[in-house]
Amino acid sequence: MAESSLHPTALIVMGVSGSGKSTVGEDLGAQFGWPFRDGDSFHSPANVAKMHAGIPLTDEDRWPWLAAIAAWIAEHRSRGQHGIVACSALKRAYRDALRDGHDDVRFVYLEGTKELIAARLATRKDHFMPPSLLDSQFATLEPPSSDEKPITVSIDQPPEEIVADAMRQLSD
Repeated sequence: MAESSLHPTALIVMGVSGSGKSTVGEDLGAQFGWPFRDGDSFHSPANVAKMHAGIPLTDEDRWPWLAAIAAWIAEHRSRGQHGIVACSALKRAYRDALRDGHDDVRFVYLEGTKELIAARLATRKDHFMPPSLLDSQFATLEPPSSDEKPITVSIDQPPEEIVADAMRQLSD
């Protein structure tokens, strides 16, 4: 797919922990030739320590993290460049802050059941987000509504099919 056929300047691959945001984001970046950043890399050491200890983040914890991601997106937009970031973006208010009023910032929502994601988290190694926080992620999740124009993709398929589905929806 040619870059010029895409409307978005930035894609934010969103969903609860364990939904595959990093894998899908990296794969989309490779397909489009766009830089990819994992939202986890924007977390403060205090946030990482809190999650590692099994303590859910609060909105107060999340706002500086979201601001850092929004700044990365704004920097790319200001240079006329594209970018992809993996970020949970669980609440509408978070997505609004990340979008910062720009319709060319789009969300790819990785949708899956708690049971499927829990099974994935149980096999994940060396990640600071423990499976015990999955319930808090689902409790916080506000799935994107149609007016946000999300690209919603079911994660009950292999990563390459998830990426192909997202690309199909982007080209519609």
